[in-house]
Amino acid sequence: MYILKSVQYLMIICLDKPLGPQYGGGIVVNPELNHGLKGWRTFGEAKIEHQESKDGNKFIIASKRNEPYHTWLQVSHGNADIAAVFKTQSSYETAGWVVAQKGCWSMLKGGLVVNVSGPADLYFESNNTKVDVWADSVSLQPFTHEEWKSHQDESIEKFRKQRVKFQAVDQHNKPIANATVTITQTNSRFPFGSAINANILSNAAYQKWFTSRFKYATEINRGVENYAVSDALVRFAKSHGMAIRGHNVFWDNPIDQPNWVGGLSPNDLRAAASKRIKSVMRRYKGQFFHWDVVNENLHFSFFESKLGGYASTDFYKTANYLDPRPTPFLNEYNTIEVPDGAASPYKYLEKISQLRAQGYKGPLGIGLQGHFGNVNLPFTRAALDTIASARLPTWVTELDVHSGPNQIHSHAAVQGIILWTAWSPGGCYRMCLTDNNFRNLPTGNVVDTYIRTFTQGSDGITDPNGFFQTSLYHGQYEAKISHPNGRIINKSFNFNNINNVNDHQEAEPEGSILNFKITV
Repeated sequence: MYILKSVQYLMIICLDKPLGPQYGGGIVVNPELNHGLKGWRTFGEAKIEHQESKDGNKFIIASKRNEPYHTWLQVSHGNADIAAVFKTQSSYETAGWVVAQKGCWSMLKGGLVVNVSGPADLYFESNNTKVDVWADSVSLQPFTHEEWKSHQDESIEKFRKQRVKFQAVDQHNKPIANATVTITQTNSRFPFGSAINANILSNAAYQKWFTSRFKYATEINRGVENYAVSDALVRFAKSHGMAIRGHNVFWDNPIDQPNWVGGLSPNDLRAAASKRIKSVMRRYKGQFFHWDVVNENLHFSFFESKLGGYASTDFYKTANYLDPRPTPFLNEYNTIEVPDGAASPYKYLEKISQLRAQGYKGPLGIGLQGHFGNVNLPFTRAALDTIASARLPTWVTELDVHSGPNQIHSHAAVQGIILWTAWSPGGCYRMCLTDNNFRNLPTGNVVDTYIRTFTQGSDGITDPNGFFQTSLYHGQYEAKISHPNGRIINKSFNFNNINNVNDHQEAEPEGSILNFKITV
């Protein structure tokens, strides 16, 4: 099986001239269109022609298209959603989406997992049959699972871990050889949590199981004027030192509104929405670190259809005014799970641009739900690459366990992960982590293994110069140094995620080492 990562470099802005193809085009024939139409053909009755711009750039144009699919990324006029689609011997597979426009080149990045061998065709499809589609600098690179895992491990080392060197010296500053070093993590810098619900309030076994694993929680009850359960959940989380995400103020899906909401007039709905946001945000002001303000407003538009196109923007303005402390989040599904034209990474970025253009200038976060079916790792990584260009706090907010938290953790753009696994006696949303006696199911073992991975410490012996070197996940640690003569000293230290792209921090130079000197 090969993992294919495609197509092109990510650039959110449009370029006058496209960049060269990544990997030299990889396995794509004639990737820069420098050899006429070699390797390219039409589908149906479309026409293709080879063109060259004034600056010498060569590209292909597909015109007279009478089918909305399977055509060959600039367009002749306006703008259009374009998908990259692969035709294998057994199926069509969408690898990614981009919004292309006239006058400049937009870069599409995507990926797919291929379970068949043999030749395949790459198409560019758009439902807008009135535009001509221009393509250039196409690349497609295969990776084996082993190569992909190696890249993931490199990303973990670069973005989640830090090389640390200790030197043990005596009171005269002389190195101590053969000292025993034991390093224990006391607090992880990577937020990892799970959703909770009312079942945790009266179940001591559930409480013990949950609090021993998670320090971040999503309060999943969508509060009504009776706040008894929500208040109790907040008290429980705070009493155990948990940070809380608020989910959510509004949900844009029309079928998930309270049954009395659908029939309201626009004026009555506006009044009800105003009462709702003021009530819930004033009640929990200063207690949450995130708020999902409008849930799933890429797929749905209930409030916009009733209150006008500025409805979501007004909600974000109000939320930030009522409680400036938490980051207001968007929250959407199928942005990183599968190619979905409604919620593609570029559509997500367009929504952010729309909020800004409509006047919301406050803080904003990107919530990616992560309800995976069959995991498409190259597409997920490509989608995260695209989302990262927004340089906004990005969390995976509703992750299903079988997708593997470590796959998400390895991407530098992701600042935190929340599992969508609140326990219920009747079963969980997609999967439970335990049985009803709170014995781990296989999914729970996956979570525990993952937690152990990024909370592990290290141990060893100092060399003749008193040095001990290791690689540690970002966090707080305690180092215990034992002198060969029996003297012991403890040293606490911590370091943050210095490489996180969303924090606008400068990365440490490649291969840099944090040095600590400890007198024993």
